[in-house]
Amino acid sequence: MLELFQNRFFNLLKNLKFTYKRYLFKKIDFSEKLIGIIGARGVGKTTLLLQYLKENSLPLNKKLYINAEFLEYSSLKLFDFAEEFEKKGGKLLVVDEIHKYPNFEQELKLIYDTLSLQVIFTGSSAIKIEHSKGDLSRRAVIYRMNNLSFREFIELKSGKEFNAYKLEDILKNHTQIAFDIVSEIKPFEFFEEYLKFGAYPFYFENRTNYYLKLQESINATIEFDLPFIFDIKPINTIKLKKLVYLICTSEPYELNITKLAQKIDINRNTLYQYLYYLAKGEVFKLLDSKTRGDSIFVKPQKVYLNNSNLNYCYCQTQKYGTVRETFFANQLFEYSLLYPEKGDFLVNKKYLFEIGGKNKKSKQIKDFKEGYLAVDSLEIGSGNKIPLWLFGFLY
Repeated sequence: MLELFQNRFFNLLKNLKFTYKRYLFKKIDFSEKLIGIIGARGVGKTTLLLQYLKENSLPLNKKLYINAEFLEYSSLKLFDFAEEFEKKGGKLLVVDEIHKYPNFEQELKLIYDTLSLQVIFTGSSAIKIEHSKGDLSRRAVIYRMNNLSFREFIELKSGKEFNAYKLEDILKNHTQIAFDIVSEIKPFEFFEEYLKFGAYPFYFENRTNYYLKLQESINATIEFDLPFIFDIKPINTIKLKKLVYLICTSEPYELNITKLAQKIDINRNTLYQYLYYLAKGEVFKLLDSKTRGDSIFVKPQKVYLNNSNLNYCYCQTQKYGTVRETFFANQLFEYSLLYPEKGDFLVNKKYLFEIGGKNKKSKQIKDFKEGYLAVDSLEIGSGNKIPLWLFGFLY
């Protein structure tokens, strides 16, 4: 069995064509014994790890990639397989899509505690690590991988390299930063294409069938990943899909929980659960007025699709104001976002943002010390008026 997995691994390495390295590649501390990379389907987790395996200096027979789904089909226990691999000289084991393997938490804990093997695993963004059995969260270093940033998309399109910036740097020095970038490229040459197609690396593999592949990816998340992780009955997945389309017809700030529940024929508490599940699966982005904590049964103040590509893929008509806000929320995925009394987003409980077109006024934020306008159709800003596209350079 080990030989079969090794042959599959060698073929994957031989056929690896995608050479661009995502932002997360440089952030991961690959010296850790147990590493987890979570994220939505299609963001490039598998490619990243195959790139690392190809560059890693270990001999081929001492490193191995396996897909947990194939392991489950083979009826092998993950620990037994890892133990056999180590006995034969294995040093590094990469396990893809670990969420498809039952009781993976206990198996990984056992490997960590009893073997000298290094393990890197990937899983759905909905995977439950924090409260997993065996307290896996204390042992594993977890990284979350988001979809392509606008910066990464431009690099792939132009072949040029650009720095990523912290939010605080953009707020303080956005005029100079934007000037330096605009001196190299014209951001609006790429921005509309990014909003429609640029969130997932597979766009660069086959652009003609991009939306079809995106729908297949979301369907797989809803039909397989979420039911497995959250024990959702298969018959109810159609309701999850219907909820995605219904969100397209609602303004983010006009969320009517009662009407939504009636249209899907579920009760309010079940709707809260479904919204939470789809957010964990990175289909939705929920915006609350205060920190949610551990409670699922909290009404979100706004619900966005996770990125603007989903707006164009699923919604018959696009409200461009919603697309702008979706872009902003998606690019700030590493920051805390809340729905404020005034403005559109409160970031890290400190910075207030209003999102709009180039003629947007600062009425909503004028009395707020750390108030900013994120403005579309603007190449270079000044004062508290910052180009919206520049927030695509945060990672």
